[in-house]
Amino acid sequence: MPLLAIHSWRISWTPLLVLGYLFYLLLGAMVFQLLEKQAETHFRDQFQLEKLNFLQNYTCLDRQALEKFVQVLMEAWEKGVNPEGNSTNPSNWDFSNSFFFAGTVVTTIGYGNLSPSTVAGQIFCVFYALFGVPLNLAFLNQLGKGLNAHLLTLERWVQKPGRAQVVQTLAVAIFLSTGTLLFLVFPPLVFSYVEGWSYGEGFYFTFITLSTIGFGDYVVGTNPNKHYIPVYRSLTAIWIVFGLAWLALVFNVGADLMEKFLQLKGHKSDSSLAEGGTTKLEDEPEQRRIHIPS
Repeated sequence: MPLLAIHSWRISWTPLLVLGYLFYLLLGAMVFQLLEKQAETHFRDQFQLEKLNFLQNYTCLDRQALEKFVQVLMEAWEKGVNPEGNSTNPSNWDFSNSFFFAGTVVTTIGYGNLSPSTVAGQIFCVFYALFGVPLNLAFLNQLGKGLNAHLLTLERWVQKPGRAQVVQTLAVAIFLSTGTLLFLVFPPLVFSYVEGWSYGEGFYFTFITLSTIGFGDYVVGTNPNKHYIPVYRSLTAIWIVFGLAWLALVFNVGADLMEKFLQLKGHKSDSSLAEGGTTKLEDEPEQRRIHIPS
């Protein structure tokens, strides 16, 4: 019976993990709604006010003509054409930009600011992603194994006799710090300088890109008022690939630590229940013992 009791009272962390996951999503939804909804309403009202002012300043236009022009601007933006500037703007489909787009397809970032507009391009994109996404996963997996092998080598080196735990922790911290500097700290400085963003905007773009979220609100090399070097976006695509491998390794380490933490909690709970069951088994013979008077 105690064993049955132990199994019946054993804590399962899977439902708690599911509940925690759902709670995290609900929390995010509430916070984003609280932070963004009022700002959206403000920008929407401001945009409507700007349209009214435009119609008042240019009386030769009516509302219907203005709405049609706005629709043309929206369609141009959806096709990847920046409404700013003129026809002399660089092409979105030169080799450097096409290389950058190919990288966003196979890495599943998908900023959304540029997409194929021809039927042939859309069909090719489907088959290109069909084979490219698994190829990218295999490449990142192999790259991650290489990084993990260096971590294991480093761990074996620091675990030799005579090397304290402090040295091991310091070595792993150096490895993580180096990756953080190369992929999260220094790139925003470059993007801030080239794109004219603040450092916070550059860091936001860096993390949103490497985590493959890719909203598309910030994309490098799209400002028509700036002159970029031809390989700027190609170099950015290469940085993205290696940054993805590093950040994926960090996320995997974090997930492993969380699983080990949950397993440790479950093991402690099982141990405490087992000890309680053992105590009950030891107490039962004492209760059943018959006292024979002398």
